[in-house]
Amino acid sequence: MSGFASSPSAGASDPGSKVPPALVAPVQDDSIQGATKKSFFGFYTSKRFWITLVMGQFLALCITSTNTFTSLLVHAGTSFPAFQTFINYCLLNVCYTSFTIYKHGFKGWLRILWKDGWKYCILAFFDVEGNYFVVLAYRYTTILSAELIGFWSIVVVVVLSFTFLKVRYHWSQVVGILVCCGGMGVLIASDKIQGGDFKNGVDVLKGDLFMLLGATFYGFSNVTEEFFVSKQPLYVVIGQLGFWGMCINGVQTAIFDRASIATATWNGKVAGYLVGYNLVLFTFYTVTPVLFRLSSAAFFNISLLTANFWGLIIGIKVFGYTVHYLYPVSFVLIIIGLVVYYVMDASGIGDGSMKPWLGEGQEGGHEGIGTAKKRMRTRVGRGVGVGASDA
Repeated sequence: MSGFASSPSAGASDPGSKVPPALVAPVQDDSIQGATKKSFFGFYTSKRFWITLVMGQFLALCITSTNTFTSLLVHAGTSFPAFQTFINYCLLNVCYTSFTIYKHGFKGWLRILWKDGWKYCILAFFDVEGNYFVVLAYRYTTILSAELIGFWSIVVVVVLSFTFLKVRYHWSQVVGILVCCGGMGVLIASDKIQGGDFKNGVDVLKGDLFMLLGATFYGFSNVTEEFFVSKQPLYVVIGQLGFWGMCINGVQTAIFDRASIATATWNGKVAGYLVGYNLVLFTFYTVTPVLFRLSSAAFFNISLLTANFWGLIIGIKVFGYTVHYLYPVSFVLIIIGLVVYYVMDASGIGDGSMKPWLGEGQEGGHEGIGTAKKRMRTRVGRGVGVGASDA
């Protein structure tokens, strides 16, 4: 960040300075304005920008893949949404809780459970209920209503981040979000023009309320997880999410999915769809916290708006969908919105990786993969005295 860069004279003329001479930037003939422009445009060719952008699209592809596997399960005569997600929470728990115990010992894991378990239980509750109510909504409402109300999760994330985490959005970030939403509107319009399946559902009002509730839970889950992964190692947060999610979702599975499991179609294809679904979802839950560190929950949510476009690409081969000319327009608009969202990040203002609740120097945060604290330490120390840190 620009606030941590050394001035041309810093450390060079002061023998007592703690800044190593090797860190002092040489004086350049370029004007300040020219250097700023170079830095500004240079950000869009930087590794961090492309990693963040590509990671967001990768997660959108993961969401599309899980939706595809769910559709294939329904076509095969099998539908048990709670049980599907329960398997994923079990995988997360086995993998990341085991690693937590390896790093901290069993007593250390018990201390985490005793001290902070209730916090992670709340996170898991938000996540489980978000998954449950969104899936439930599609049984009652229309696709159009569900897609429109899905925007609510972005609103919830922005409001929660602004109110509780003291995140302040620059006007360019707001414009970026609006452009992304405009791209999603074009996508929905193209579906309507094609005469998509927008007939009334069984109970549209009930379905819309379920989707609204699910999107709200997603917003709470995203903001809460972003807060936790900024302060704790990734394996601790994901492990706790898996442990408590397994417990909560296990109860829901036992209550709501017993009949569905008993009457489901069981064969090789169904088993393959379940394996694919959970492997992709496991990957999604593993990568998402890294994006929360690199950017923010808001960027994560607007990145997922392209999932419908990727869904169409997959649907062309799997379900025989046809491409409408507005789909590429929608995709381009959403990508432009993501780039615009990052405009102020290019100059160090509005950087989503700088978490305001961690302090100006990010001293209250964990130094791990994707964190601004780790990036600043690397930038200042150039690796000198910086050891390997936990994720």
